[in-house]
Amino acid sequence: MWGYGGPGNWGYMMNGGYWWMGLVAMAIQLLFWVFIIWLGVYVFKKYFHSNYATRGTYSQDNALDILRERYARGEIDTEEYQMRKRDLETK
Repeated sequence: MWGYGGPGNWGYMMNGGYWWMGLVAMAIQLLFWVFIIWLGVYVFKKYFHSNYATRGTYSQDNALDILRERYARGEIDTEEYQMRKRDLETK
């Protein structure tokens, strides 16, 4: 009447039954949420990095770095370096 072992016999599930399916389901859910969080962080970083660059702060720092490199390599002299640095810092 109760099928395999009666209503209180759950030993079948723990001794070689389908107990591992619960672990597989939890692992799949964990992987799903890890992927969702990773995707959110990726999109967040990409969006805010591009906004930061378009606001001017990032590009201005980058321009100053390029100017310093050109001065260090000797491509421009001190007078031109100072003039361009002043120009970049006022913008």
